[in-house]
Amino acid sequence: MLTNRRTIMMGAAAVGAAAMLSPVARAAAPMQGVSPANVHRYMVGGFEVTALLDFVRPGDKPETIFGTNQKPEDVAALLQTNFLPADKFVNMFTPIVVNTGKELVLFDTGLGAANGGQLQERLKAAGFDAGQIDVVVITHCHPDHIGGVATDGKANFPNARYVIGETEYGFWSAPERMSGPTENAAKLVAANVTPFKDKMTFLKNESEVVAGIRALDAPGHTPGHMAFHIESNGKRILLGADFCNHYVLSLQRPDWEVRFDADKATAAATRMKYLDMLAADKIPFTSYHMPFPSVGFVEKSADGGYRYVPATYQLML
Repeated sequence: MLTNRRTIMMGAAAVGAAAMLSPVARAAAPMQGVSPANVHRYMVGGFEVTALLDFVRPGDKPETIFGTNQKPEDVAALLQTNFLPADKFVNMFTPIVVNTGKELVLFDTGLGAANGGQLQERLKAAGFDAGQIDVVVITHCHPDHIGGVATDGKANFPNARYVIGETEYGFWSAPERMSGPTENAAKLVAANVTPFKDKMTFLKNESEVVAGIRALDAPGHTPGHMAFHIESNGKRILLGADFCNHYVLSLQRPDWEVRFDADKATAAATRMKYLDMLAADKIPFTSYHMPFPSVGFVEKSADGGYRYVPATYQLML
């Protein structure tokens, strides 16, 4: 009897130990969905730079956007060589806030809440209030950059002044843009940009936005598209806006045409000019549609193209 009792107790103990080691049966946890980071902050000298992910848009048929003057199979092959799907891509939209220590400068305003933009929420998540923005810089007047300037005619950044390229403003505010292929963007300019003309500063090449930030002509994507050189305490970064729109297709093949570039030859020349500069000077750049957090470096390739090198901890030190 003693032996049987011991056997039973030892067996029960073994079952208990096994139960502790085995996972308890539960209902499966629900899938949460893809959730990219949406706020990223780093330093450029004494300036604090905050990247804000306004929107993420998956798309099909990348060859209809990038490399439109190439064979679709060549676009697909380049994507696959870089471990990307041949038939899909993801577009990200990233406004930037630069805190100079004296002013908060916002570059571009996203798509606007009516079109899914989340800039206001991202600002709050980053510790900012829209009323704190001192300067709103419009790099160019495509809808995904000016959609968040205002809502129903009311300024979303009530205490800000506005900065835009003189050529860009002149092009999009001209009455003849209100019809034809420029109609949609021109109507949004009329709603979100021209009402604030009295609070605007119009930039030329090398114009200063605030101390340490100056404008650079970067035409082609639009007639007056601008990039911005940011420098503090001997550190520099180029804010390129839409001079490069894909980290593989626009860098490795800068001469390939992009559907949304107004003047495709000029846009390609602008890409190569600034990519050459970035590679030679070994400084980082941030660009609106690069993979979030949209900051990296450029390396020249032997085939005449360039390679995007995402920033890791360089700007955290």
